[in-house]
Amino acid sequence: MSTGTALTLRDAALRYGRRRLWSGLNLQVEAGEFVAVLGANGSGKTSLLRAVLGLQPLDTGTLLVAGQPPRCNRDDVGYVPQQRHIDPLVPLRVRDVVGQGLDGHRWGIGRPSRDRRRRIDAVLAAVGASGFADLPIGALSGGEQQRVRIAQALVADPKLLLCDEPLLSLDMRSQRTVTALVDSRRRASGTAVVFVTHEINPVLPYVDRVLYLAGGQFRVGSVDQVLNSATLSELYGMPVDVLHAAGRIVVAGLPA
Repeated sequence: MSTGTALTLRDAALRYGRRRLWSGLNLQVEAGEFVAVLGANGSGKTSLLRAVLGLQPLDTGTLLVAGQPPRCNRDDVGYVPQQRHIDPLVPLRVRDVVGQGLDGHRWGIGRPSRDRRRRIDAVLAAVGASGFADLPIGALSGGEQQRVRIAQALVADPKLLLCDEPLLSLDMRSQRTVTALVDSRRRASGTAVVFVTHEINPVLPYVDRVLYLAGGQFRVGSVDQVLNSATLSELYGMPVDVLHAAGRIVVAGLPA
């Protein structure tokens, strides 16, 4: 099981052109912690993940992944991208797609081995995808494809799992399935989770803390500390209402 600090940001700042996405960001994510990253489009959520992946340098500050500077293609960081359409004619089988999570930057499909197949089969079973392991990836539904992407991100046994809007275009049932799978993994293996999403309600049962980005500012804390009318109104500089109903959170009055 993973232990220790998975992600550290100290006085971190990032710009897009002349626009400040965020600055002075201090965040420490421990092993097994589930942090949801919220905010409007353009607030820098995906850019944060790109920085952690080593694809985009900070303007100022420090970023460490498991105590080391970020770099591309490291096995201890898993990444689940946004849901996107896959052509039904794509010839790759599900197990081949998952196996790419073991290949890193290497070209082509990895060489078969008993250990490789064991690891792929084990992670497919963990996400409930064993039944379609040998089907073409393009033949699956959106929810099934996201299960496969989670398996691909986990097959190398990462210490940190980054999820970039993995619930987009999924129905409510698939959203619940995806978030439950991620939660199950972090509890079983101590994998830290940074989960970018517009949909807070599917992750409410699991999230430990929220990082909310808006207007070049941020707030970090528990759901109750961050998702309230006073905090969001301060962040946006305008009245924002946060309502609680039937175990769900509804945010009204956000700028378009």
